[in-house]
Amino acid sequence: MNLIETIQKMYEHLNWANRRILETLQKVEDENQEVSRLFSHILFSEKVWITRLQGLDSSRLPIWSDVDIEFCAELVMQSEESITTFLTNLAETDLERIISYKNSSDKLFKNSVRDILTHVVLHGQYHRGQINSRLRANGIEPVNVDFITFMR
Repeated sequence: MNLIETIQKMYEHLNWANRRILETLQKVEDENQEVSRLFSHILFSEKVWITRLQGLDSSRLPIWSDVDIEFCAELVMQSEESITTFLTNLAETDLERIISYKNSSDKLFKNSVRDILTHVVLHGQYHRGQINSRLRANGIEPVNVDFITFMR
């Protein structure tokens, strides 16, 4: 497996994990605001980063916002579509391309496409872990989003 295929597999896992979290949150009767906020943060962040990778302005996109689970479902579909399209057109030589962007505080940064793609995957997994901790604390079975489970 080459590097592009590895990155694509990581994003297949990301999309799978997002769908599994979404399915669980849709079944939970009492909507936990903190859990929904963490999940929407993952999805909004994915949107911000893919926008930056496309060379577009992300300054007006939210990072944190209180939205309901139905809106999260729309974000999951949008994220999966935009990420899949971006990765389909990505060549291995594109991974070292430097992207300039401003963060939500209007500070300028530069990172490689490879570093951004890696960050997005790890950022989402971190927050899905937080979601699972909160689910368990509320007596709800955590969602198995382990990469090895996905690969099985």
